[in-house]
Amino acid sequence: MKPEAVQKIRNVVFDAAVALVTIPFGLILGLAGFALPLKVRFWLVKCWRRCFTFFERHILGIRVEVIGIENIPKEPCIVISNHQSAWETVGLQTLFSPCVFVLKEELLKIPFFGWGLKAVKMIAIDRESSKQALKKVTEQGLDRIHSGITVIVFPEGTRADPNERLPFQIGGAYLASKCHAPVIPVAHNAGTIWPKGSSVKGPGVIRVVIGEPIMPGLRAQALNDRVESWIRQQNTEVAN
Repeated sequence: MKPEAVQKIRNVVFDAAVALVTIPFGLILGLAGFALPLKVRFWLVKCWRRCFTFFERHILGIRVEVIGIENIPKEPCIVISNHQSAWETVGLQTLFSPCVFVLKEELLKIPFFGWGLKAVKMIAIDRESSKQALKKVTEQGLDRIHSGITVIVFPEGTRADPNERLPFQIGGAYLASKCHAPVIPVAHNAGTIWPKGSSVKGPGVIRVVIGEPIMPGLRAQALNDRVESWIRQQNTEVAN
């Protein structure tokens, strides 16, 4: 059997395995999650995530290499990362925990999976209303940071192909300027191993680079420009 056919079979097995563990966790969080302490909800998500990463490694053959893990602060922070695939919505949680993402409202409507997202207080926004979205990110982001929870933002707003350049929206940088938390820039090449829109993922190595903290003090636009420049540079180096 050709390697491509084998990997397709592995992807079917992976998707089935993830669905099997997502259903019970989604039911628990959806039906009883809000009656549980937030720490317990995050623990349940952590258990689900461990299953996901086990399947990712042993079924799909995807390994993860992390550079700069020493740059992760002990206090909650704002993580600003490029967005290429579905992988980083799970993979970055392993590095920055507890954390929440800024994500589109539609994801909360997905059965089981969306219930889990809602239970751990993800920041869901309507991307059609930029002013309301920025206000919500700021208000809820401040609440999460003050509660000891890191906020992860994808400034491109949607997944981009590895060679595609989408403009960086200012929401994450604006939040950082308001809450005076350190910003951690993150770059990765997940889209080359876990392609956007493809049903076949892996095998291969996903490389994640964590930059040094950018301490409070910069204006939002200057901060956004600095983070974008760093991420673009890191992605160019990874590609070469």
